[in-house]
Parts: sequence; C-alpha cells; structure tokens
Amino acid sequence: MRLLTRRTVAAGMLSMPAISRVRADTPIRLRCSLDTAPTHGRNISIGDYLSKVEAASKGRLKTEIFASGQLFADLNVTKALVQGQVDMAAPGTWAITNFVPDSDVFQLPALYDEPVEIIHRVTDGRSGAFIANEVEQKLRSHVLGSWIDNGFSNWFTTRTPLNSLADLKGLKIRNSGGSGQSWRTRFFDAVPNVTAWPDVPLALSQGTFDGLITTNESIASVKLWDAGVRFGLQDHNSFAAYIPMVSHTFWAALPADLQAIMTDLWAENIGQYRTNMAAAQDRARGTMESHGVKITDVTPAQATEVRNRMLKDQEAVAKEMRVSTDIQKLLAQDVV
Repeated sequence: MRLLTRRTVAAGMLSMPAISRVRADTPIRLRCSLDTAPTHGRNISIGDYLSKVEAASKGRLKTEIFASGQLFADLNVTKALVQGQVDMAAPGTWAITNFVPDSDVFQLPALYDEPVEIIHRVTDGRSGAFIANEVEQKLRSHVLGSWIDNGFSNWFTTRTPLNSLADLKGLKIRNSGGSGQSWRTRFFDAVPNVTAWPDVPLALSQGTFDGLITTNESIASVKLWDAGVRFGLQDHNSFAAYIPMVSHTFWAALPADLQAIMTDLWAENIGQYRTNMAAAQDRARGTMESHGVKITDVTPAQATEVRNRMLKDQEAVAKEMRVSTDIQKLLAQDVV
C-alpha cells in the first residue's frame, strides 16, 4: 500500500482540476429515440431542434436521433427513459396511457372533430400542465415545454371502401394504443388491434388487420399505399400530440446553462414546428391521393351528430379510460 503523505495528497489535489478540465471538454452525448421514419414531421422537427441545441452549446452537447424504432418503440420508450437507456424521446399521448391515464383525455367524445384551436387550449392550458406534472412524477422525465402537434387521426383501409362511418362495421382496425382508441373503434362496431408503429407496414401487407387509425402524414411518411392502403375516411376523430421528454437523470446532470439553452430553444421553435406539421398533414393528403388512395370526408353535420351520440357515453368512457375527474374538470375549463 502506498503511504499517503501531505506531499502525495497535495499532488493529488493539484491534479484534480486537470482531470475536471478533461471531463468538461468531453461533449455530453444526448440519445433521442423516435419510432417514426426520418421523413416524418416529428423527426424533422426534433432533428432541427437538436441541431440548434448543438450549435448553441458550442459543441458541449452532441446529439443523435435513433429513428424508426431502432432503439425503442414509443410504447416502450418511457421505461427506457426511466432506466437511463435513452436520454430523450417524444412519445405520443396515447403511448403513455398505461402510466398516465389522464393523457388519454384527447380521446374523450367532447373533443371529437373539434378544431385545432380548441385542442391547443387543452394542450397548452390547465389540462396539459396537469398531464405534464404527472409525467414528471410518474415517468421521472422532464417535459421540455409545449407539445408537438401530430395532427388529426382518421380512418384508412386496404380492401374495404370507406364511404361513411358505417363501413367500418366488422373491420379489424389497428390502434396506436390507449383504451380511448379501442373504445372509439368499438363505437363504430369495428374490432380494435394494437400494433407498434414500426411493425405496421408488414402487418398491414399481410392482412393482420383491415385498416388503421392514424394521421395523413403518418401514412405518407412510410408510403403505406405500398402496404395496401387504398381508402381513407376523414372525420378528425381525435388529435394526436407528442410530449417532448428528457430523462430526469440526464436533465439533472446538465449544467444550468445547458438546461436553459434546451428550454429556451424549444419555446422559440415549437410554434414553427406546429405550423410545419399542419402543412405536412395537408400535403400528405394530396400525396396519398396522387398514389391512388380514395379519400372521403365526413361532413360537419355528420360529425356533430356523431359527437352528440358519443357524449351520451362520456361518463362511462372516462371511467373505462381511467381518466381522473380532475382532468375532466380542467378539460371543461380549457374548452370554454
């Protein structure tokens, strides 16, 4: 054993700053997991954001996106965040309902076919803040700020033409997760199926299900017409949003100035990302139609009639979804 003397202790203390400098000069790696394709609007938005973060940090942060579920599907990524297997993700609200049931509030009948302005009152209002707090507490993840819009979900099928909502009867429809989507599928007498997004193209082409609930952009981002999608019915049955999360372990280890950079850049750019996502949804419809997907629109009057029928079951739906009375009260306040 080496005998510790004042000289050796002093020498050790003198060497510590040098070690600290070496560690400080080493870039902090941020790994972000997304299960959508690189061409999807979410990936593009977060890719732009992380590039800005790298630049603003002057190389102190080195970011990397793992797309198309290379690391984790959104349904599994929250566990990975808690365990430190990944540093950042942006799962959809539907993907975290097992842990935060209140995130399924957007599937309640009250929000069926409501305009995006109403949705933003919820995501950016009392309801969104309440859910973000639950995420921080239950998933031990820091929410960066306002959520990324994905857009309105609609119905798509392979072989069965969709001229009205009645055509969904008896079909097996893929949901992305959450009991709210399952309830909505059953409301139209269809059969719900949950399949992780990276597995959808193959499952769809093999006839595992007859159709799916998703957004126009999601269809276009992986060219699902190549997997057999031929028909679409646009009823804006729910609005999808992604919650930007950073692992608490990673966030707590960041210096305060890097935390400020990440927070401020998100706030500065989220408005543009939402605008870009809305434009992408519009373009995606045209892209689908150019590839032979026949799309039918539910009229406003038809949507209102459906919403009124759904509202009769809202209390039972909320109970099935395990949505708390607290979030229901906040929702009522936000949409006034």
